[in-house]
Amino acid sequence: MTGFADRAAVLGVGQTQHVRGTLKSERQLILQAAVAAAADARISTGDIDAVILVMKRERPTNEDFVQSLGIRDLKFHARSEIGGASAVAGVVAAAAVVASGIAEHVLVATGWTAFSGARRLATIADGIASDGLGLPGADVRRNIDAPVGLDVPMQHYALHANRWLHEYGDAREGMRDVSLSARRHANRNPSAYMFDRPLTAADYDDAPILVSPFKIFDACLETDGAAAVIVSRAAFAEAQGAHDRVVYIGGGAEGHPDVPHDLSSRPDVLGMGIAKAAPRAMAMAGVTVEDIDFAELYDCFTFIVLRQLEEIGFCARGESSAFVAGGRIGFDGGLPVNTHGGLLSHGHAVGMDHVVEAVRQLRGDAGPTQLADPNVGLVTGYGDFGDGSIAILHN
Repeated sequence: MTGFADRAAVLGVGQTQHVRGTLKSERQLILQAAVAAAADARISTGDIDAVILVMKRERPTNEDFVQSLGIRDLKFHARSEIGGASAVAGVVAAAAVVASGIAEHVLVATGWTAFSGARRLATIADGIASDGLGLPGADVRRNIDAPVGLDVPMQHYALHANRWLHEYGDAREGMRDVSLSARRHANRNPSAYMFDRPLTAADYDDAPILVSPFKIFDACLETDGAAAVIVSRAAFAEAQGAHDRVVYIGGGAEGHPDVPHDLSSRPDVLGMGIAKAAPRAMAMAGVTVEDIDFAELYDCFTFIVLRQLEEIGFCARGESSAFVAGGRIGFDGGLPVNTHGGLLSHGHAVGMDHVVEAVRQLRGDAGPTQLADPNVGLVTGYGDFGDGSIAILHN
């Protein structure tokens, strides 16, 4: 299975600062990140000839990008909309586009005003909360879930988490390890929203339960910000003599759980799309879990990190709490995870910051969060009720 292996590369990355309170629109934030990514790729914004937009509620259009970025000949555009799996799925789609020869430079961009925008302040009267805050299957959300009090993602995800805890025992120590590790990483990263906010084990333990089993520090941040990448033909990057900046996309895939929009009807509540996607991506890249130097795992909740470690194959189901113990996912551990702080402590741009961080790690320019000589990185996305996406990057 060769697919697009090593025929596409991430040539440029860009992101805005994560804040809580902005006067900029989502469109403005996304364009700011796009301009930064093009500059980092050392191309003109006018050289971009394809755009993939990632899960936008404000929905900027391809025309917005053509006009604002001065794109001279847009050859392809698409949307990637599978929740938090959208960003990495968009990068995978971009790799396929450039490898096929349809376009030369694909901009994959996303961002939102998750703190300042209407989503956080919505009520059931707005008709938003009763639809699951943008979760799929609006009819199921409105007619089956909402009447029994399932209105927000944390409540839906608790069904998955509690079933997992019931079958495999209490893994809350693992959830705490994930939370504390993310915060320690963010405390090294000046661009992280939680950079100057330490978190101790006592802080975590003393925090209130929001929806069992989730404490406040088990849930991701909601911030205003955007991030973007430029995916180009690897041959272009090599011809430009930018070998030291080329981060190859060795493999990638997306996967979806059975009955993806309805947990209660799913044959296996613990089934996740990443379990289908990971073997395909690794086969394309010609690697196994033993080859992975670090992982940037989508972390909307701490337990989702643990579950992805299991479903990808780093450990068996029920063993992830033990797997992450003793600093294993820290900077000096066997598998550093979310070196920038992740959604839990860095900021939330729908997971695109995970891709940005992986690229910087492999270039060796991640600054205070830089690992010692990483060669292969894994990035994932997790969306809605179990959609999964994965990319294998290497230098």
